[in-house]
Amino acid sequence: MRADHPLVVLVDAYGTGRHLRAAFAGLGAEVVHVSSTPEPLPSLKAPDLGSYAAALVSADPVLTARRLAALRPAAVVAGQEPGVPLADVLSEMLGLPTNGSALSSARRDKYLMIEAVRKAGVRCARQFRSDDVDAVAAWARKQGGRPVVVKPLAASGAQGVSICTDPAEVRGAAEAILGTVTMYGETNAEVLAQSYLAGTEYIVDTVSCRGERYDAGVWRYDKRRRGARNVSHRDVLVAPDDPVVAELTAYTHDVLDALGIEFGAAHAEVMMTADGPALVEIGARMNGAMHPDFDAACCGADQARASALAWLRPDQFAEEFAGRTYRRLQEAFVYHVATDLAGIVASVDASVLAEIDAVESVRAVTVKPGPGDRLRPTVDLPSSPLTVHMAHADAAALARDQARVLALSKEVFRLA
Repeated sequence: MRADHPLVVLVDAYGTGRHLRAAFAGLGAEVVHVSSTPEPLPSLKAPDLGSYAAALVSADPVLTARRLAALRPAAVVAGQEPGVPLADVLSEMLGLPTNGSALSSARRDKYLMIEAVRKAGVRCARQFRSDDVDAVAAWARKQGGRPVVVKPLAASGAQGVSICTDPAEVRGAAEAILGTVTMYGETNAEVLAQSYLAGTEYIVDTVSCRGERYDAGVWRYDKRRRGARNVSHRDVLVAPDDPVVAELTAYTHDVLDALGIEFGAAHAEVMMTADGPALVEIGARMNGAMHPDFDAACCGADQARASALAWLRPDQFAEEFAGRTYRRLQEAFVYHVATDLAGIVASVDASVLAEIDAVESVRAVTVKPGPGDRLRPTVDLPSSPLTVHMAHADAAALARDQARVLALSKEVFRLA
């Protein structure tokens, strides 16, 4: 460790959390990784621990805090959803900038999340939680025939989320969730049922620093029905001068206040209903589809760099980002390619991937399953096998290129 460089601790830097390491390194920091579990979570893209100054496994937060105290860190930051509670505890113990641990559970547990928002007087759904499918179905019956959303308490990517129109469907959805394991390795011991929010769903990404905010991006969900589920098809960048953006971001700031998120990135999903915005859920971490180069090219900045400044250089964050909103420099969307294929991947055709990458509007391609992995029909974000970031000055060119990507995507995977 170099004494002349600040040191930052990243907790569970899975997936897009890996971009934080580069962002902090770009500010001259050394970065240490802390894992909240003894073994890496198999369902998430593991961090490259060799790129960190050191890597620790936290079996006991108190002992971990003591080890980290000797390194004199400047910040402890969650890289992905499972790391939020541990990052909150460690930063609090070390006396560093923190969101605190008092509301950590409400930042992970969707029932506690909505109740905290409701307590703050912010619009939200009605809800019920139970480990008893009969009780969940009975609650649904009391909703007067209105649709009900059934979901796990702490999953992401629409994993396990079903829209149900009658108590029998609610029962089936609840039974399908109980006892299963989320992408974060957590067993679903209870089920959450919520009133269905009718409207258009948006992503609202922010970065906070000492309670001041930067609105990093608003994206409109373009979803397609697959069975009982609405599955993300595209995340479409909304022009910042669209009136809906001001309403969505103001609402999201109220949610951030209600959940005590004063530092770092947040990724909210908000439904614009006839009565106004209503929270679907929020995570105290970056957008799972965030790509620094893509975001910088489309929005003028990216969530990772803004987050690094918020934690490490708050005065610079205030000068560059506080109170500001992203720009839309190009038409852009994140395309979540769906598949109906099922089986074990024998190979991934690199030549087809090269063709996709060469399509004019394509800015980045992420392949999820590799040889030996199971490919299954898409029912949520984790089961989308390809994520393609696309941008162009011309919306018609984007549509043309998306059709080309879809055609090529059918040739990417060879099944055993």
